[in-house]
Amino acid sequence: MDSEILKLILYFVAGVVQDFFFTLNSKYIAQNKVAPAVIFSFLTILMSMLVLYNILSDLNPNHSILEIIIYSIGIATGTYVALTFPLKFTKRGS
Repeated sequence: MDSEILKLILYFVAGVVQDFFFTLNSKYIAQNKVAPAVIFSFLTILMSMLVLYNILSDLNPNHSILEIIIYSIGIATGTYVALTFPLKFTKRGS
């Protein structure tokens, strides 16, 4: 039971970080900053593929849907964090 809760927490955190990276990637693309856009694009796809691979390789009818929902909630939270907290290395309002 504890390992399942830990897994759900990890999926949530991975979703937050992944979408935070995706939002930064979008900002850098809009600013035409190639190097950071490429780096955050790579990190975004790497994280999403690792999480999806993990969920799909361990399909469990009792937990897989919940894992996907928790991961999706993490992604939504990542968007909120990236858009509401100004970062020192990005221009505010950009």
